[in-house]
Amino acid sequence: MPGVLFEGGSFRPVFSCGVMDALLEKDIMFPYCIGVSAGAADAASYISRQKGRNIRVFEKYRNDKRYIGKRNILKNKSIFGVQFVFRDIPNEEDPFDMETFQNYEGKFVVTTTDAVTGEVKYFYKEDVDNQFNVFCATCALPVVFPPAIVRGREYFDGGLSNPIPIDKLLADGNEKALIVLTRPAGYRKECRRADRLAAKAIYHRYPVIAKEVLTRYKRYNQSVLWCEKLEREGKALILRPREPLDSYEKDVKKLRKNYESGYRLAMERIEEIRALF
Repeated sequence: MPGVLFEGGSFRPVFSCGVMDALLEKDIMFPYCIGVSAGAADAASYISRQKGRNIRVFEKYRNDKRYIGKRNILKNKSIFGVQFVFRDIPNEEDPFDMETFQNYEGKFVVTTTDAVTGEVKYFYKEDVDNQFNVFCATCALPVVFPPAIVRGREYFDGGLSNPIPIDKLLADGNEKALIVLTRPAGYRKECRRADRLAAKAIYHRYPVIAKEVLTRYKRYNQSVLWCEKLEREGKALILRPREPLDSYEKDVKKLRKNYESGYRLAMERIEEIRALF
């Protein structure tokens, strides 16, 4: 059984959205899908078979202040408008097809991080409802996003504990994988000044998460190396952008270009993707 994995990165997974739409156009539905952060949230529209929905939302709302902007910090303690992004858009503005999503016959996995223990916590298709708290959780990067509450417990971005969950994909019995990354080949993460500042800002309330922020670059780099090893062994196919994209890119033309590059690359390698089955 093959699985598909989608990396996160705020707006960087617009590349992955192009890949998703190519898969939908060719009627390729993986029986297993796992995602992290925005990669998981965007992948929901792949599972609900809503081709074009992600790029449509990006182009229409990226520069809408209700979607992202400093004024949201006062109301939501986040640069993102949590209510608007995770509830108003999917329930009213651009309806999410929950029925098709829930009728997906495969396994859909969302990666999050427990705010107290720092351990990875996986949620599934069955955990998603019209409040979309599971997606809030996987996207909750400390400082720029508050922790999300799911069943009375706080969770942060899954990228802290398991940034590229290839281990989970394999442990769940998948022998081959399509791995969609959002950084160009050769990229390696480092512990940046911004990470150190973020860790310091949250240490008093979330000491374990502060440690995760400082060490996630190691887990990320190890996971990338593992994915590349699997590809060399013929057990995986990696798709990633050729050009970098800023995680908070404002230019919707650049977002469209990155989306189209993902779509084209998937189409170019569609037979290799089919061969994973």
